[in-house]
Amino acid sequence: MRVLKVFATILLFAAQGALAQDAQLRQLDSGVEGRDWEAVGRLDIGGVGFCTGALIAPRLVLTAAHCLFDSRTKQQIDHGAVQFLAGWRNGRAGAYRGIRRAVVHPEYVFDGDVSSDRVRNDVALLELERPINNTTIQPFGTGARPRPGDSVGVVSYARDRSEAPSLQEVCTVLARQEGVLVTSCSVDFGSSGAPIFVFQDGAPHIVSVVSAKAEVEGANVSLGTALGAPLALLQAELVAGKGVFQHEGPGSRRIRVGQPNRDTGAKFVRP
Repeated sequence: MRVLKVFATILLFAAQGALAQDAQLRQLDSGVEGRDWEAVGRLDIGGVGFCTGALIAPRLVLTAAHCLFDSRTKQQIDHGAVQFLAGWRNGRAGAYRGIRRAVVHPEYVFDGDVSSDRVRNDVALLELERPINNTTIQPFGTGARPRPGDSVGVVSYARDRSEAPSLQEVCTVLARQEGVLVTSCSVDFGSSGAPIFVFQDGAPHIVSVVSAKAEVEGANVSLGTALGAPLALLQAELVAGKGVFQHEGPGSRRIRVGQPNRDTGAKFVRP
């Protein structure tokens, strides 16, 4: 498997000029600023880590697969320790939901290497315990994968902005290869699983989720999967009744809310 640092470096030589056109991150502190993005939420994981997720149906949240793994044991955590906080901002959420089922891409392998295979399959679908039927929290649609040079946007939480989401309304698709999207979107720890959008007819549609970040020639880039087939596969897995948590095997441990000093893996890997 090809390591993505090399992958991104090759692809960015012809794309450096696009970085200067990117919009800056804008924190969505107020209800007015954040009203169109209430379906993006913070995923609190075992009380010790967090990722970003987005509602794509009243009961379904899209995020990155690696958010559901313990980086020490490399085992999938109990999704019962995960909570989705829709529209989390300044200590309050528009809706709070536990997770009933979680499915990760069947070809996703959680290990220490950031490869094209890992990023391409780094996607998960969470079924909430109860649907969110709220007129102010509208699920996002999904769109066809963008082409190099297209403008996209990202809404995410991160290490230094965990109490309110931030919007980067314009960043650029730098490359698309082997099912991996390389963009100039600004991301950081906690942004894993954040939705990457295209804007169609004035409405945002999700085309990718953030998997990892890299730094190439001094420029920060983000890496994500192209949705399409991976998302359809995850939806089929749920329909087939998969996603019920299996008790951990010997040597692994379950993450529970309130346990201190646990690393859930809900972070980026810098290539």
